Amino acid sequence: MLPTERISYSPISERPRLRLPGGARMAVWIIVNVEEWNPLETMPRTVLTPPAGGSPTPDIPNWAWHEYGNRVGFWRMLDVFDDCNVPAALAINGSAINAYEPIARAALDRNWEFIGHGFSQKNMQKVENEAADIARTTDVIQSFTGKRPRGWLGPGLTETWETPDLLVENGYDYVCDWVLDDQPVVLKTRTKPIINIPYTQECNDVAMMLIQHHKAREYYDRAIDQFEQIYSDSRKSARIMALVVHPYIMGAPHRARYFRKAVERIREHDDVAFMTGGEIYDWYLREQPDALGGASAA
Repeated sequence: MLPTERISYSPISERPRLRLPGGARMAVWIIVNVEEWNPLETMPRTVLTPPAGGSPTPDIPNWAWHEYGNRVGFWRMLDVFDDCNVPAALAINGSAINAYEPIARAALDRNWEFIGHGFSQKNMQKVENEAADIARTTDVIQSFTGKRPRGWLGPGLTETWETPDLLVENGYDYVCDWVLDDQPVVLKTRTKPIINIPYTQECNDVAMMLIQHHKAREYYDRAIDQFEQIYSDSRKSARIMALVVHPYIMGAPHRARYFRKAVERIREHDDVAFMTGGEIYDWYLREQPDALGGASAA
C-alpha cells in the first residue's frame, strides 16, 4: 500500500478530545535505542570519515565510537532514569540482547518495555527476508523477557511497502516509524489495523548531533521548547511527546548532563505522565474503543 492508502488525512483540530488518566494533560515517553554494529559490515553511521573515503573493514574508529555507548554511555544514562524515577522503552536489535546482555538485564530488572528494532542495525529494505527478520527479533525478545514485544521501531525508521502488514501478522500492536502526529493514529494493513505511536525526528539525538551538528546543549533547549509548546497544545486534548536517545550519542560525557536537565525539568510538572509505548497504546484504545474497527486515521 501507498502511505496515503494506509492513513487518511485527519486534522488534529477536528478529532474528539482525548483525556489522560489522573488529570494529566500530556504524556512523555523516552526511547533508548541500543544497537549492535557488525564489524564485518559498513558501519551504520560514522563520526570519522575514513581518510581515503570508501567503507573500510574493519572500521575500528567508528565501531569503537558506538561501542563506547554500550560500555559506558548507557550506564551514565541509566542513572538519569533511576534518579528521576521515570520509565523507558528499550528499542533494541535482536542480536544486541545477547551481545550486550547486561544492558538488556538492567532494562528488564527495571521493568522497561522492550521494542523490536530489527535483528541487526540494518536498513529494512536491505534485509534479505523481512518477515523472518521480524519473527527472529520477536522470538529473541520473548525468550529473554518472557513477553512478546508489542511495539516496533525500524532501524533508522526504515520500512518496506509491507512492513506494517508483517508486523500485524507477527502480533505487534503498534509501530513508531510514521512520525506525522502528536496523537496515536491508525494505519490500515492487509489484515487488521495497527496503531502508530508518536515518535520524533526533532528531539532525536541522531538528527541534532550527527546530522545538524549542534552543540550538546541543543538537546535540552529543543526538548524544553518542544515540551512547552505541546504542553500548551494539550489544554484542548491530550498529546504525546517523545524523547529519543542513543547511548553513544547522549551518553557521551559532554552531552549526558543536558539529557538529565531535560528530564528533570519536564518531571517538575505534576500534570505530565511518563509512559511507555504499550501504556500509551492501551490508554488510546480505552479512549477510542472503535479505533481498530477499520478506521484509517485517528
